[in-house]
Amino acid sequence: MSKKVKIGLVQLSCSGNKEENLEKHVVKIREAAAKGAQVIVLQELFLSLYFCDVEDYENFKLAEAIPGATTDRLAALAKELKVVIVASLFEKRAEGLYHNTTAVLDADGTYLGKYRKMHIPDDPGYYEKFYFTPGDLGYKVFPTKYGKIGVLICWDQWYPEAARLTALMGADMLVYPTAIGWAGTQDEATNQEQYNAWQTIQRAHAVANGIHVVSVNRVGLEGPMKFWGGSFVSNAFGNVLVQASHDQEEIIVQEIDFEKSDYYRTHWPFLRDRRIDSYGDITKRFIDEP
Repeated sequence: MSKKVKIGLVQLSCSGNKEENLEKHVVKIREAAAKGAQVIVLQELFLSLYFCDVEDYENFKLAEAIPGATTDRLAALAKELKVVIVASLFEKRAEGLYHNTTAVLDADGTYLGKYRKMHIPDDPGYYEKFYFTPGDLGYKVFPTKYGKIGVLICWDQWYPEAARLTALMGADMLVYPTAIGWAGTQDEATNQEQYNAWQTIQRAHAVANGIHVVSVNRVGLEGPMKFWGGSFVSNAFGNVLVQASHDQEEIIVQEIDFEKSDYYRTHWPFLRDRRIDSYGDITKRFIDEP
């Protein structure tokens, strides 16, 4: 099996109409597949506006079962197009129990499972703790037709522990569906600093683990928040292979080569030199002085 895989990044704006968003993404998934994409990654919570900017009980009505109607629709599309689809959804697990969840559909339409977001933010404009219970499935790698995909979600991006554990499970690449943007009150220097930090830490995950990173963000103005797009693919040594604009809807297809992981891991043997005997304190909240 060839280790070269074409990744499709679907960077779009969203409306307040769930069905309209689904149909729009179906069209763009077809477009990505027509461009040769074999793995197609959608942005975080692509079926709606980013509703976590407010604490509103009405927004719980947006949630759905996983697997369910949307994953069934996407599974049929994946099978038809012979592509893998990585789809971020608002999961209703039970009455009063909700998760920020990503489902993975294989190229034959098989539902491979889901990953529930582990790190849940609670910041101005990102009140996710109001909606989402932290993930309880652990870190996940999905063995698809086109490689082993490690899925993490947005706020997980900032945690090297999550990237490391997923990489150690044998992932060929890390995929991050994302919804993040700039507050309208910020100056351009602050905007650039924030985007650079966001991209840099994910590129660092690629370097530390010797695997590709794929990050897909939304665009558009939603209330006071301008989502910054900038979706990108990094190679296994942190080099940006492609980057989308900050304000345009784009469908990008980028080829990556999993064989490069062996090259970088051999020449920069970070995994070889890990001192796992010395990392016990990593599970502590903070290491206080004696």
